[in-house]
Amino acid sequence: MNKFKSFYVKAGSLVLLAFSFSSGLSAQAIRSLSGANSPQDDQNPVWIGNNTLLFTRAFHPDNKGGITDPGDIWMSKKDENGEWSEAIHRPDLSTPGYDFPLGLEDLLTLLVYHRDTERNGVYQYSKFGTDWNFLRKVNVEGISEMEGNLTGRVSKGGTLIFISGKRADSRGNEDIYLIQKVGTIDWSKPVHLGNVINTPGQEISPFYNPDSKLLYFSSNMQEGAQGKDIFISKSLDGSLSNWSQPKRWEQISSPGSEASITFISDDEIVWTSTQNSDGFADLLTFQNPEKLIIPENFESPSAIVLNQTEAEEKVEIQEIVPIYPSSSVGFPEVKVQEKSVPVDEPNLSWLVIDENSKSRILDYSLFSKKGAEWGIENGPLKLNELKKSGVTELRFQAAKYFPVAIPVDRILSGEPNVILLRKAAPGSTFTLEKVAFKRGTAELEGVETLEFLNEIAEFLIENPDLTIRISGHTDNAGDPGLNKALSLERAAAVRDYLVEKGIEFEKLRIAGWGGTRPVASNATEAGRAKNRRVELTVEN
Repeated sequence: MNKFKSFYVKAGSLVLLAFSFSSGLSAQAIRSLSGANSPQDDQNPVWIGNNTLLFTRAFHPDNKGGITDPGDIWMSKKDENGEWSEAIHRPDLSTPGYDFPLGLEDLLTLLVYHRDTERNGVYQYSKFGTDWNFLRKVNVEGISEMEGNLTGRVSKGGTLIFISGKRADSRGNEDIYLIQKVGTIDWSKPVHLGNVINTPGQEISPFYNPDSKLLYFSSNMQEGAQGKDIFISKSLDGSLSNWSQPKRWEQISSPGSEASITFISDDEIVWTSTQNSDGFADLLTFQNPEKLIIPENFESPSAIVLNQTEAEEKVEIQEIVPIYPSSSVGFPEVKVQEKSVPVDEPNLSWLVIDENSKSRILDYSLFSKKGAEWGIENGPLKLNELKKSGVTELRFQAAKYFPVAIPVDRILSGEPNVILLRKAAPGSTFTLEKVAFKRGTAELEGVETLEFLNEIAEFLIENPDLTIRISGHTDNAGDPGLNKALSLERAAAVRDYLVEKGIEFEKLRIAGWGGTRPVASNATEAGRAKNRRVELTVEN
């Protein structure tokens, strides 16, 4: 069977990536942050000094919210040899919801954003030794109006926060906003940074350096963007409302998606990229300290538009005010029409997890269903393309695991889909949820039932060493003896169908339990429906 090609590079190993830059410099070696990375999604790195890096890790089983937790704060430390320690979880800075570090407000105060039922907004944590103690919530007017997984950073000096999120005035997806400190624990309402910085696409992970007046951010629709790249813009007059035309940072651009960056020193940075990962972001840095090649000669957008050859006469046009509307002199009035600019849909991403151990499964196969036919999928997928092509379900399979099928309508775009697979180990049980019978009989009913049993037969053929017990169950209505007989007959019907499809008779055992082993209350019809079921149990 063809398998997905895995592009995941094992965290902790040294990964060297050679890139050639348009500036003509020799290739620069880029490496993974050794022990800091994981198979999960690692984002939002923030350097807080003392050789310490904080970042957000999503979908890790040790997160406070478990494997579906969208992000907890983790920490890695850099040693004297430049190696990064294995990341450790910081539960003192995390919630069961989404968390990310904004950075230091001052040497002893860390700002953290939480989106959870108990903590929602920006909070202060006070440093005490190596611990961070919860201090209080700060007041950021209108922060609750911002949607999505916010990203951003408090700038040096602790008086400015640049943050990305989606709000009613956003141009497209996430836009970048400025929040200014106005009191001890009071901050202004986020102010939209304008159309020079923000596009109809996605702008995320802003970081502002007040010394250089440079704003670093990630965008997928600024000029020159390939996926998401890091762009740099300069504050032209110090007002933080007049920005230069953003320039792509070629030095760290790759075919993957680059997002957050943090400065460790003037010549050392850490950033995130999906290049050579498994669809999730990894933390990267240069193998050796490199001179950072920051773009120069930042210009205002108007200067770029009016920049013509020296021989041409330059005329500055302030405004054209028509004396009469065009329709009054015999011409139809021209109305400006808005045109929707399509934004590239992200590829679907998967986090396939062992249901019991919570470890990630990398070697799996993905199948798509059109009509009654299943076909293998080997490349990147987009949700809209799947729907347009008529795909109704995706099925995930891995050796020694029960397969799982997901309707396309339940698939998420723009964030990882968590798929839980149950290992076919002795004692594990799998409910045949799509198997139906004609009422009161052991006769299989419906095309969906037969298609589902065909998938089970394929699974058993691929795992010929398994011995399976097929158990029939009913609700408790009616005569217990008749219920037991019916449950056994239904188990036998499933066994007979699987034998017809090539499964050895000796590998399939049956049992009928009637209504003696309910999984739900028989007091409601919904509960009784759950109790009427057929299960597979692995015996060896």
